[in-house]
Amino acid sequence: MSSSTAILSLHQRQAPLAQPQQQQTLLDQVNLIQTPHEGDFAAAIAAHGWTHFTPAQLEIFQINVGKLCNMTCRHCHVDAGPDRKDNMDRETIDACLQALDQTTAHTVDITGGAPELNPHFRYLVEACVRRGKHVIDRCNLTVLLLPRFADLPEWFAAQGVEVVCSLPHYRQRNTDAQRGDGTFEQSIRALQKLNAVGYGQGDPQRRLTLVSNPVGAFLSPAQGRLEQEWKAGLFKHHGVTFDRLITINNMPISRYLEWLEQSGNLAAYLERLVNAFNPATVSGLMCRNTLSVSWDGRLFDCDFNQMLDLELQQPQTLRSHIRDFNLHLLAQRQIVTGRHCFGCTAGAGSSCGGAIADDSTTNHP
Repeated sequence: MSSSTAILSLHQRQAPLAQPQQQQTLLDQVNLIQTPHEGDFAAAIAAHGWTHFTPAQLEIFQINVGKLCNMTCRHCHVDAGPDRKDNMDRETIDACLQALDQTTAHTVDITGGAPELNPHFRYLVEACVRRGKHVIDRCNLTVLLLPRFADLPEWFAAQGVEVVCSLPHYRQRNTDAQRGDGTFEQSIRALQKLNAVGYGQGDPQRRLTLVSNPVGAFLSPAQGRLEQEWKAGLFKHHGVTFDRLITINNMPISRYLEWLEQSGNLAAYLERLVNAFNPATVSGLMCRNTLSVSWDGRLFDCDFNQMLDLELQQPQTLRSHIRDFNLHLLAQRQIVTGRHCFGCTAGAGSSCGGAIADDSTTNHP
C-alpha cells in the first residue's frame, strides 16, 4: 500500500464499490471452491454445531454517529471522509438512549467516521455516563489536534471515557502508508496529549487502547506479543505509554476491498481468511453480544454488516430501526452472515474488541 495525501472516498469518486450491493457481489464472485465449505460461512459454522446462529445477551450498544471524518484512510471499511456528511441527528440519538434504557448493556461503543465531529457527540457521551455506562470513543487521534477539539483529552478524562485509537503501526512508514503522509507524527502528538492528562498509565477511568490493522493482505499477528513490542517501541522512541493493544484483521469491505481487487490480492486474501477459520472464535464474535446502530437509526448485527447494508433479520412484527426497538424480539433473531465474516473468525479472531481466541488455537497459513 503506497502512501498518498490525495485519497478520496469511494462515494466522492462515485466508484462502483461505493454501493454495498456491488461489494457483496464482488465477494460472492470470488472462486473459493477449493477452500473448506467452498467459502460458505454458514456451512463452516454449521459444521461445528452452529446451525442456528443466534445472539447471546446484549452487552455492548454500538452507535455509529456518522461517516464524516477528517481523514480518508486506505483501509477504511466505513468509506468515511470529509465529503461524507451523514451524521446522526439529535432525535435519533435520543431514540438510542431510550432503547439503551431497555437493556442491561454495560458498554456504549461510539464510532464513526470521526465520532467527535458529530455535533451531538458530547451530549451523547454525557447522557451515557449519567446512566453509569462504560463509554468507548473510537478516535482517529488526528482529530484531537483540530483547534476546536483542543480540550477533548481533558474532557474525556473528566467523563472517564475509554479512548480507543487507530494506529496501524508504531513505525512511521507503516502508519503513513495506510493513513496518509504525516499521520504518524500527528498521532504521536495526540497520544502525548492523552498521556499528559493521565491516559495510558493504568488508571481504569483513563484507559488508552490502541488498534492495529495489518498493512497489506495479511492476518493480524499474535495480539499479546505485538502489545509488548509496541509498548517498548513507542516508549523508547516517543515516550508514549498505553494500556492495551487490540488487533483487528482488515475486512474485505469498502476501500480495503477496492485495494485488494486493484492490487490482485482479493482471491488470495479471501482464501487466507477461509483457510484460517478458527471455530474457537465463533462463540465470542461481536455480533452475538453487540447491537450496531447506523447513523440513520437502522439496526445491524455488527458494524461490518452495517457497512455492507445487511440489516438484521427481522422477526415477525419487528422493524429494524432504533425507534421500534424491542429487546425480546431482537433476542429471537438469526444473525446475518456472509463471506466477509471469515475476517472475524480467521486466526485468533477479530472483532471491535480485538482477538477472540487464545493464540494456541490459531492457524495462520
